[in-house]
Amino acid sequence: MAAHVTLATFTPTSPAPTSEEIESRLIELLTPGTFANLKDVKDKERSLRDRVLTLPVMAAIVLSLVYRQVQHLTDVLRCLEVEGLMWVEAMQVSRQALSQRLETLPAQLFIKLFEQVIERLAAKNKQMEVPPMWTSVASSFAAVWIADASTLEAVKKHLGQLQQKTGSVLGGKMLMVVEAFTHRPVAAFFDADAKRNETKWWSEITARLPIGGILITDMGFYGFEWFDTLTEQGKYVLTRQKAKIRYRLVRVLSNGSHYKDEIIQMGLHHTDPCRYPMRQVSVLWGKTWYHYLTNVLDPQQLSPQSVCELYRRRWKIEDAFLLTKRLLGLSYLWVGGTNGVQMQVYATWIFYAVLNDLCADVA
Repeated sequence: MAAHVTLATFTPTSPAPTSEEIESRLIELLTPGTFANLKDVKDKERSLRDRVLTLPVMAAIVLSLVYRQVQHLTDVLRCLEVEGLMWVEAMQVSRQALSQRLETLPAQLFIKLFEQVIERLAAKNKQMEVPPMWTSVASSFAAVWIADASTLEAVKKHLGQLQQKTGSVLGGKMLMVVEAFTHRPVAAFFDADAKRNETKWWSEITARLPIGGILITDMGFYGFEWFDTLTEQGKYVLTRQKAKIRYRLVRVLSNGSHYKDEIIQMGLHHTDPCRYPMRQVSVLWGKTWYHYLTNVLDPQQLSPQSVCELYRRRWKIEDAFLLTKRLLGLSYLWVGGTNGVQMQVYATWIFYAVLNDLCADVA
């Protein structure tokens, strides 16, 4: 048996029934032709096991593990043998073969599958439905995205390299970027290091954000260097201001009894400069002042009220994490190796994207 594939330790349940609507949407987005240009190795270099458990077969198995909430590899293999899975006809595969294939199939292929899915969804939904109250904000930016990171749960330790480690071993850390008004995923990143600092994703996020787009983040991504880079590239950010940050007031745009809208200059020390001015919007909620920071300097483009309300939408990304980690099972990692964890992460986000698309159609 492979070293890193785990089975659930809680009471087993039967796989969820199939859904014609969900499966037809998955088939529509992933076939035909999706797998044709995604080959990990040449056919002549592959073992017999790999020739049987091809990428299309593995994609059907892993997606079924996620969407049908299968808790045991034995159960998904039984479904495969009796009825087939999605685009794969019924076939018999041993658990040992599947366990080994989960370790060796490059997770990068599932990343590419995810990217193809979101590209197809973006092409399908070119005219984004925006709530009336956000029409003016959406029209002012090329994109309005929310980004946040989340640490995965601990993986199960058993035979293999994880057994040698003391204490819990976390599955890693993932970064998700979604559209602010539809929650449709636009990018996802994974790192096996559960302690990775969010600032190390600066370059990846910046590269994805289109010119004229705005990204809403928490303070984990805060950094003068990043603010300057975004400003130079004609891109925008909205985040919370850190406490005790030294700055010089440049200009007061407007103020009232419960809010202040100011242009400020931060990075006053030469060792940590912030070359471009930023805008700080402060609002009094109850007895507490909250401070928001953005490089959108023109209040006509983004009003003080919109700054506050738009940042509040950042919490909507927690709904995506709640759905993927609790309802879609990403809080339970059925593999212990990094390769398998990545496959599960991206398969879950593929399924989330499909559910999001179905919900949008129903709405």
